[in-house]
Amino acid sequence: MTLAAYKEKMRELPLVSLFCSCILPQAKEKPSEKKAVDLNLCIIRDMEVIELNKRASGQAFEVILKPPSFDGGPELRATTPPRREPSLEEIQKKLDAAQERRKCQEAELLKHLAEKREHEREVAQKAVEEQNNFIRLAKEKLEHRMELNKEKRQAHLAAMLERLQEKVNTGKHS
Repeated sequence: MTLAAYKEKMRELPLVSLFCSCILPQAKEKPSEKKAVDLNLCIIRDMEVIELNKRASGQAFEVILKPPSFDGGPELRATTPPRREPSLEEIQKKLDAAQERRKCQEAELLKHLAEKREHEREVAQKAVEEQNNFIRLAKEKLEHRMELNKEKRQAHLAAMLERLQEKVNTGKHS
């Protein structure tokens, strides 16, 4: 049997319409709907059809698919457009833009460093203030304790002198 006979038999068979959707994308329909495929629209070059046997009840075919060949087909390689040489003006614009970006980055870095220094200055100032407060409070506590100790000592000395005076006075009378 020839390829023409196979195509004729294939026209009679109902197939899913998505069979040729890769070649004819406009023929997409729901897969549940079946229709006969027009093989004249599908150009199948890479297959071989061999008739196995012919009976009164029907025919049998063997279809051998060959690996796809790209002979004679359209060139599918993607090519990049040719690269054109930039003009001196474009190069200068790019250099100026890069210089501007560098200046902006430098200004941003300087701003960040200034903020960091200011924060360090504030932290150091706060530490000095806390140290001064601690020293002032410690001095006040020490002065208060010294004053209390002085008062206790004077009271103790006064009590001892009073007892001594009593002993001296009672010793004269006896």
